[in-house]
Amino acid sequence: MKSIYTFTILTVITASLMVTGCTEDKAGKLEKLKSQQVALTKEIVALEKELSAADPKDVVVRTKEVGVIALAPRQFEYFVQTQGMVESKDNILVSAKSMGSIQSVYVTEGQAVVKGQVLAEIDNAITMHAIDEAKSALELAKTVYERQKSLWDQRIGTEIQYLQAKNTKESLENRLATLNEQLDMSRIKSPINGTVDAVNIKIGESAAPGAPAFRVINTEDLKIKAKVSEAYVTSIKKGNMVQVNFPDLGKTMEARVSFVGRNIDVLSRSFPVEVELPYSSDLRPSMTAILRVIFQTEPQALCVPINLVQDINGQKVVYIVESDGSHTVARKRIIEVGGVYDNLAEVKSGLNAGDKIISVGYQGLNDGEFVKI
Repeated sequence: MKSIYTFTILTVITASLMVTGCTEDKAGKLEKLKSQQVALTKEIVALEKELSAADPKDVVVRTKEVGVIALAPRQFEYFVQTQGMVESKDNILVSAKSMGSIQSVYVTEGQAVVKGQVLAEIDNAITMHAIDEAKSALELAKTVYERQKSLWDQRIGTEIQYLQAKNTKESLENRLATLNEQLDMSRIKSPINGTVDAVNIKIGESAAPGAPAFRVINTEDLKIKAKVSEAYVTSIKKGNMVQVNFPDLGKTMEARVSFVGRNIDVLSRSFPVEVELPYSSDLRPSMTAILRVIFQTEPQALCVPINLVQDINGQKVVYIVESDGSHTVARKRIIEVGGVYDNLAEVKSGLNAGDKIISVGYQGLNDGEFVKI
């Protein structure tokens, strides 16, 4: 009985050793096959290249389809964009020079006027009567003066009579001039050529110096006021080209910077700029405008769409296509990027004119990978 038990134990141990040995043989064999597979893959790739070089028709090479754009020099503009408002250089509130009741209003809103045109008139009846009296008295004084002068020239009469007549005439002339000035002050006149934008008085109302009676705007002489970040204080200069866009009009025009402020606003950290506008009948004061102030132009810059530039390990990279024998391959190019505007990046180095940039299918590409355009 004991010998049967011992035989059974030995049988189990032997079987276990055989299974263990078999498992170890399989693991070793798997590792060996894997290493052989790597070597075979390398050998296959090498043979494919050799066969392709010998006769490209004898081998099929896996390729990835891509799209490309040709890199050509173009004008690249550095600019800063900001928002501004249209203002009239001549936007004037006109008021009366003297107090009184409004007697007449001669213009309406929207009416074109010229410099010096009478817009309204204050009641001036008393001044007119005084002018009539002064004119009558002056006529008599002139007659007396002329006769006294004639007598004095003949050495008839006294000098004091001649001087009194002359003084009376001159005094009345001065009084008449003063009354005419008072009469002129009763007329509210336009100080500029322009358009009446607002009429703030009515007949019968009282006018007073300093109280706005009319608003007159010269819409032929407009400008835009805007503010620019202090980061561009050394870049923006008088004369810089500006592209002006009016969103509400769907209209764009070109203009130039006419003024650059020297003071930095402590709250907004910006400085003022002004842009003179060419005449347009569509423009109105207080319109909103988008300004693109161009402060540097590169006439022959190489530019690529910014979305094609990949950031790999802190480097800016794009892929181009090159010929490799009878095949086309993707090549990685590390580039230096300058300014980025309007979704375009200026390439300072790393690419040349004529390079074909991969614009479709560039994701996941490897340097040297076969591609098909």
